[in-house]
Amino acid sequence: MNPPYEVDPWRIRETELDLARLAQTESVFALSNGHIGVRGNLDEGEPSGLPGSYLNSLYEQRPLPHAEAGYGYPESGETVINVTNGKIIRLLVDDEPLDVRFGDLESHERVLDLRAGTLTRRMVWKSPAGARIGLTSTRIVSLTQRAIMAIHYEVEALDEETQFVVQSELVANEPLPGPGRADPRVSAVLMAPLVEDEHFANDDRVVLVHETRASGLRMAAAMSHEIEAPGKMSVDAEAQPDIGRVTVATRLKAGQKLTLVKYVAYGWSSHRTRAALHDQVAAALAGAELTGWEGLVEEQRAYLEEFWRGADVQVEGDPEVQQAVRFALFHILQAGARAERRMIPAKGLTGPGYDGHTFWDTETFVLPVLTYALPDAAADALRWRHSTIPQALERAAQLNLPGASFPWRTISGQECSGYWPAGTAAFHINADIAEAVARYVDATQDEAFAREIGVDLLVHTARLWRGIGHHDLNGKFRIHGVTGPDEYSAVADNNVYTNLMAQANLRDAADVALAMPEEAARLGVTAEEAASWRDAADKMLIPFDERLGVHPQSAGFTDHAPWDFLNTPPGDYPLLLHYPYFDLYRKQVVKQADLVLAMQLCGHAFTPEEKERNFAYYEALTVRDSSLSAQTQAVMAAEVGYLELAHDYLAETALMDLRDLGHDTANGLHLASLAGAWNALVSGFGGLRPDHGTLCFSPRLPETLGKLSFRLRYRGSLICVTVRPNAATYALYEGEPVQISHHGEEHLLDKEITLTIPKITPNLPAPHQPPGRSPRRHTHDPFHDQGTV
Repeated sequence: MNPPYEVDPWRIRETELDLARLAQTESVFALSNGHIGVRGNLDEGEPSGLPGSYLNSLYEQRPLPHAEAGYGYPESGETVINVTNGKIIRLLVDDEPLDVRFGDLESHERVLDLRAGTLTRRMVWKSPAGARIGLTSTRIVSLTQRAIMAIHYEVEALDEETQFVVQSELVANEPLPGPGRADPRVSAVLMAPLVEDEHFANDDRVVLVHETRASGLRMAAAMSHEIEAPGKMSVDAEAQPDIGRVTVATRLKAGQKLTLVKYVAYGWSSHRTRAALHDQVAAALAGAELTGWEGLVEEQRAYLEEFWRGADVQVEGDPEVQQAVRFALFHILQAGARAERRMIPAKGLTGPGYDGHTFWDTETFVLPVLTYALPDAAADALRWRHSTIPQALERAAQLNLPGASFPWRTISGQECSGYWPAGTAAFHINADIAEAVARYVDATQDEAFAREIGVDLLVHTARLWRGIGHHDLNGKFRIHGVTGPDEYSAVADNNVYTNLMAQANLRDAADVALAMPEEAARLGVTAEEAASWRDAADKMLIPFDERLGVHPQSAGFTDHAPWDFLNTPPGDYPLLLHYPYFDLYRKQVVKQADLVLAMQLCGHAFTPEEKERNFAYYEALTVRDSSLSAQTQAVMAAEVGYLELAHDYLAETALMDLRDLGHDTANGLHLASLAGAWNALVSGFGGLRPDHGTLCFSPRLPETLGKLSFRLRYRGSLICVTVRPNAATYALYEGEPVQISHHGEEHLLDKEITLTIPKITPNLPAPHQPPGRSPRRHTHDPFHDQGTV
C-alpha cells in the first residue's frame, strides 16, 4: 500500500484529491491554535466529508438517558458543536460554481507546512463550459493572535477572459452528516444548536452572534476582507440570522488574478454580553488587519521556528517515522499552544470524536510532551484542571467520598460518562492528574505554580484514595472495585496500575504538605492526615502471582479463563463492538496496556526480570483495540530488549492517523497516539525516565535506525540527546548544568559528553501476540499490510 501522502520531513503533501477519503484528510489538514480549530475542508465548502469549526470548550448540553436510572448517574452530557464556519469561499466561473465533482480537475494538491504553520491548496480546474482557471489558497490559524484565522485566496483566468464571482461566507448551523455506525467513539450530532443574537453587515464586513440553546454560551464570529483586482469590480455585503456573505464580482483577462485576503475572528463567553462579544471580535479583526497577511505569516513562522528549536526530533533510517513525529508534534502544539486554561480534548480541535471530551490520556500521554517542549502550555492545561476542582469535590461528595473525584470524560468539568464501570470507576484519573503535576513541577521548578495550583490538586486527589481504599487485617492498604486503563476489565480489586499511581499520589501529597505547610494548612491538612497518606502509600498492596512469576493486572486476573483468540474472527476487532462487556470482563484479554503502562510510569516497583516476564505475559493477551496501547508497548519492548518489535509499535502509533490505521481518523486525530510517536522515540529508544531532579536515560536503537536526536527543556535549560547504535551524546545548548543519568551512571551535564551504550540481550524468547494481532512489520517502502491494528 503506497503512502497516502508524499513522504517529506517537513510537509504533508497530497497530490491527488480522493473524494472517498475527504473526511480523513480533513482531520489531517486541520489547523488549530488551541482556541480555534478548523478542519481541512475545501474552500468552497462542498463536497465535504465532515464540516467542522470549533471553539475550545464551547459545547451544548444534551440529555444522557439511561435504560435504568441509578444513584450518581450523570443526567446530562456535553457535546462539542460545529460553530460558525468562516472557511467558506465559493467561486462561480462564468456562472458555473466551482465544484471538483464536475468539470475537469486537471491538478490538485494540498500541502500542510509544519515549519510555516499553513495549509496551501493549488489546483487547475476546467469548468463544464470549458473555462480553465487556476486557484491557490493558503489558510492559517494564528498562533500569535489567538482569535484569528485568515485565508489568502487567489484565482487566475488561464486561457481567456472570464467572469468571476467570489462569495465569502460565515455560516452557522451548518448541516452535518449523521454517525455512520453505532460506535461509542463517534460523537452525537446536534441539529441547529445555535440561536441567533445578532447579524450585521457593512462594506466588506460581517458579524454574527449566536447563543447555544441549552448551555447558554454565547459566541461571535466576524470577517473582513482585503481585495485586489486589475479592473472593475463590485463588492456587496449582506447578513441574515445564520449566514453572512461578502460577494465580489469582476472580469479577468487571461493571466490576470483576483486576490482576496479574508480575516476571521472568533470569541465566546459564558458571561459577556452580545455587545461585548461583538466588540471583541471587531477589535481582533482590527489587530489582524494592522498586522496584515504577510505579517501573520511571518509571526507564524517565527513562533514555529522557536518551537522547533526546543522540541525537534530527528530520526535517521525511517523517513516515514521522521515525517510522522514532526506531524505529531505540530498537532500537539496546535492543541495546546493557545488553549490558555482550557482543556485539551482527545481529538484536539480536529474533529468531533468522543463528543469533544478530554480524558485521562491528556495528562498521561500529551502533557509529558508539552512539559518538555512547551511547558507553559502544560501548565495551562493543569490550571484548567484546577479550575474544575469545585465540580470534582461535588462529584466526590455525591459518591460519599472525601477529596475530589475528577471526571472520566468532560468538557466543562462535569462527569459526562454514562457507563460507570468504565467511567466513574476509573478513579486512576486522579493519580494521572497528580503525576502530571509532579512531572511539570520537577521539570520546571515553577514554585508559584506548585503553591497556587499543585498543592490543591495533590491534596484533593490524595484524599480520595484514603476514602476509596482501606487497611486489611494485616495492615495492607487495598483499593477495591476500580477500573484501570484496560477497559476490558472493570470494577476490579487492587489494579496494579491504580495502586502504584495512587501510592505515588499519596507520597507526593505528603511531601508537599511538609514542604509547603501554609498552603497545606489552608486546605485543612493536619499532620495526622499527611501521616495517614504516607502510611497508606507504604503499605499499598501490589498483587503478585508466585505461580506464574508475573504481576496480575488486578487481583485474580491470572485466574480468569483466557480469551478464545483462535476462534475470534479478524472482523470482530475491536471486540467492544461485537461482544458483551460481561464476557470481556471475566476473561484474560487486554484492550490496551495496563500493567505494562504501570511498568513504564512506576518502573522502580519492578525488577528487570519482572519487567521482562510481565511484558511477555501481557503481549500474548493485548489486542490493542485502543490507539493508546502501541506507544506503551513500544517503550517497554525497547526497555526489555525487543528493539525491532519496539520499532514496529513505534510505526503503528506514529502512523495511526497519516495511515488511518484505526479507520476512524475521519472523526478527528488521535492526539494521545500522536504523542505516542514522541513517547516511543524519547521514552522508548531514548529511555527517558525523570527521577526527582535527574533526567535518567537508558538509550538503545534497533539496527533499522542509524540515529535518533531529540531536544528537551528542563529547569530552564535546553539539552540535546543524540543516540547512535553504540553511543549517546548529551549536549547542553543553553541554561544551567543538568543532572543526568546514563544507564545508571550519574553525570553533571555542563559540556558535551559521549557515553557508550551497553548491549542488551533478552533472557526470554521473543514474545508473541494474540493470533492476528501482531503489529505490522514496519519497513520503509512500502508499509506492509501484515497483521492488524
